[in-house]
Amino acid sequence: MPYVNIRVTNEGVSAEQKRALIEGTTELLFRVLGKPPISTFMVIDEVETDNWGWQGKTTTQIRQEQRAAVKGG
Repeated sequence: MPYVNIRVTNEGVSAEQKRALIEGTTELLFRVLGKPPISTFMVIDEVETDNWGWQGKTTTQIRQEQRAAVKGG
């Protein structure tokens, strides 16, 4: 019984994109591992950008720096 947990930052992932992730991942598990869709479970967690970090910074900080670079560049 596969359980898949997908985590993304809460930056506008649409319901359609979530549906596509669930459908595509379910199909992949069936095709590669032979796991039937009826036994495959998915959870998509949306994480606040203040709670997701990389290279010593929060994603909020990184996004602010990216926006500033675009405006200044």
